[in-house]
Amino acid sequence: MTVPGGPADVCAVVLAAGEGTRLRPLTERVPKALCPVGNVSLLDRALARLAGLGLTGPDRVAVNACYLADQVVGHVGDRAYLSVEPGDPLGTAGGVANLRDWIAGRPVLVGNADAYLADTAAPPGPDVATMLADWDGRCVRLLGQPAADPTAPGTFAGHCFTGFSLLPWRLVRDLPVVFSDLVRAVWRPAEAAGALQVVPYPGTFYDTGTPADYLTANLHAAAGGTLVDRSATVTGRCRESVVGPGARVYGDVCRTVVWPGATVHPGERLHDAIRSTDGGTVRVTAHG
Repeated sequence: MTVPGGPADVCAVVLAAGEGTRLRPLTERVPKALCPVGNVSLLDRALARLAGLGLTGPDRVAVNACYLADQVVGHVGDRAYLSVEPGDPLGTAGGVANLRDWIAGRPVLVGNADAYLADTAAPPGPDVATMLADWDGRCVRLLGQPAADPTAPGTFAGHCFTGFSLLPWRLVRDLPVVFSDLVRAVWRPAEAAGALQVVPYPGTFYDTGTPADYLTANLHAAAGGTLVDRSATVTGRCRESVVGPGARVYGDVCRTVVWPGATVHPGERLHDAIRSTDGGTVRVTAHG
């Protein structure tokens, strides 16, 4: 995949350094990027989407890590180049800036590991291929969906950001390696200069940032039914739920996510809940 009018290959960065504070206590022992959705970690979903675009391996894909970085590093292995940020996370722009030498003159497709995307009409990769189609190599592109309130703060051309942006090298080259975000460092300045384009995403998007959205994404991945890993044991009642590898469900679960290796004991009833591997339970209210 090349930039129109230029020889440089597009590379990709998956942002996976954040703590996921809004998902606590789920993220007390597991980084947000490794939380499972439909029994597949969010990070693996992002890497699969890039692979669907032909972007694979440490020469073409980088992953940054900071919070519980050892888990992210061990999970990624040699599938991508790893950028471990010491101390606190550098933010979305700082994380990209920290990869400047690896990016090395190439345009970069930046994806948030915590973005859940699903399109019934196209598999991962082809579903976001319009991000790269007919790109002029100079403007900033954002993947987006129409906002309920097109004038609300945080929108771009009446759209909400849905997890992926495409940046030309000239805007990456001078980013400082300090805590900063892409919104203020790159996107808004490009918008003010008339150099920002929003590419509509026709599928489903959740940012999985809250327990409510995380649960909803899992239920979407289960397609309204029950998704049970083959290695799980289920002897209780299980409806509209996701049950992970090695999990044991002896009680009653409905609209519930049971993490790998977790147990729902006999007599327990979980509804609109997440049972983590360490036995903790997060119950989801109507308002998240």
